[in-house]
Amino acid sequence: MNVTQSPLSTEEKSALATIDQSAMLQQVINWSAVNSGTTNLAGLAEMARLLSDAFATLPGEVMLVEPAPISKMTPDGKIQDIKRGQHLHISVRPEAKVRLLFTGHMDTVFPADHSFQDQVWLDDNTLNGPGVADMNGGIAVMLAALKAVEAVGCDIGYDVMINSDEETGSGASAELITALAKGKTAALTYEPALPDGTLAGERGGSGNFSICFSGRSAHAGRNPEEGRNAVVAAAALAVALKALTRDGLAVNPAKIDGGGANNVVPDHAILHVNFRPRTLEMEAFAKSELQRLVAEIATEHEVETHMHGSFGRPPKPIDDGAQKLFDLVKKCGADLGLTIAHRATGGVCDGNNIASCGIPVVDTMGVRGGAIHSPDEFLLVDSLSERARLSALTILRIAKKGSL
Repeated sequence: MNVTQSPLSTEEKSALATIDQSAMLQQVINWSAVNSGTTNLAGLAEMARLLSDAFATLPGEVMLVEPAPISKMTPDGKIQDIKRGQHLHISVRPEAKVRLLFTGHMDTVFPADHSFQDQVWLDDNTLNGPGVADMNGGIAVMLAALKAVEAVGCDIGYDVMINSDEETGSGASAELITALAKGKTAALTYEPALPDGTLAGERGGSGNFSICFSGRSAHAGRNPEEGRNAVVAAAALAVALKALTRDGLAVNPAKIDGGGANNVVPDHAILHVNFRPRTLEMEAFAKSELQRLVAEIATEHEVETHMHGSFGRPPKPIDDGAQKLFDLVKKCGADLGLTIAHRATGGVCDGNNIASCGIPVVDTMGVRGGAIHSPDEFLLVDSLSERARLSALTILRIAKKGSL
């Protein structure tokens, strides 16, 4: 009689046996009861406290890191400093030869005054609530996987970074991500997978800009020729930028602030625009064309301009290192009875920033769920232990091999 040998080693089985889904679910319920919208500093402080306590079970130093200074353009065209919450950083065995990076975010898109604050069971396996999938469920998966790895005495080193501003582009944490990515063998980020378990593969990048136009006011009936219409200049730029859209580059002029009474030529306007380049070449093209068009329209309409913004999320291709990591995750999934696939997506996350440092990353190692960023957001509860097992096995095998 032939007996099929388990693809898991004794150590791997021992580690995976420590994963407790009920404990993970309780963490998600507790964390999601706290409003942690990116602008809710009090809520983020409470989340940082709760997460610090939870991650203190790991054998490393738990630190709260001050956010880097960032700013935005206000409706009157001035540059205003923005305050963000502290970021959580845990460093474990920094002297180890093999070191990994694990990242997540504690903020959600739901501000303190949003109507979506409560959790509702849709069925025995589906929990609806703010941040249950994006990404309190993912943070619970990350922690459970790391505790499972520690339970069998794995001696790899790693850094955990949970930031407070991912949902608004990680401007206050990008420098921290870059610093922690340095020298790592690989990285795992815990954005939610799709409901069927598919992972995000290649990602485009993202850039956000605000362009302020200063014209000259005049009476719309008595002397309009003496005016310089800032709203018209902003609209002209919006149309010109939209025309840049092509295969590999999406451009979305999103909003124009400005104008006033119907009988006054407006002397002030701000155009807000988002770029989504699929490649670094398209990002460079967008930068160049943005500068050119702003200068041309400023001259044509005789207005002054100033601009604020950047390409904060570089495109994330699948290079050889990333493909090796995806292949490893796929093999680990197969050994657990899971079919793991990945596909390109237009969304962006901290995985873009990590990949730009040359570090292989899989950035959707979190729970299966869906409808994120909406009041219909849901978590498939059985994916908590499923994805924790997948992460733990992936980590153990990187540790054993010492590389990808």
